[in-house]
Amino acid sequence: MIKLVIFDLDGVLIDSKINMKFAWRSANRKFKLKIPFKEYFKNVGMPYNKILKNLKVKNNIEAIEKEYGRASIINIKKIKLYKDVKKTLKFLKKKQIKTAIVTSKSLRRTKKILKLLNIKVDALQCPSKKLRGKPYPDQILKIINKMKISKKYCIYVGDTKYDAAASKMSNIDFAFAMYGYKIGINKSKINIKNIFQITKFI
Repeated sequence: MIKLVIFDLDGVLIDSKINMKFAWRSANRKFKLKIPFKEYFKNVGMPYNKILKNLKVKNNIEAIEKEYGRASIINIKKIKLYKDVKKTLKFLKKKQIKTAIVTSKSLRRTKKILKLLNIKVDALQCPSKKLRGKPYPDQILKIINKMKISKKYCIYVGDTKYDAAASKMSNIDFAFAMYGYKIGINKSKINIKNIFQITKFI
């Protein structure tokens, strides 16, 4: 029986690809990176500095992230909720099942997005200097410890290979959101075609 459902944000609760494209275009132009968005997008799901490292960007790391964040907030209304997100969260709350979000997106932007879309969960974990980001399990384990729920009653819903790896290292079940970005992953033991299907495993 599941007592805690942990969601990734981008590609699971929200479709933010267009927003990312505008934000990356702005950072790309300002710092003359000449890196196509499709190359950036392949790395979505990891902490931002790791994405830039994978793209072989060595200079202006903090400034690039700041510009990306600025452009992302300006274009925040281009972010959309996936179908049945609110219906799913409402169902889980009614069943007294806790919900949480673990994301590689900054706390500032995440809070703005959740407020704009009126999304409420019981716990939120964004990147922290004290925690390693996905694919490491630190953020997920921090949530589980905070909620004081046994791992065997937890499940993480994600759409990238980094989500799957973080779940495995956390020793909790993983549900693959097939409707999401599908970065580096095509299937898993548990696959859901829309977010409400997670309720079948409750």
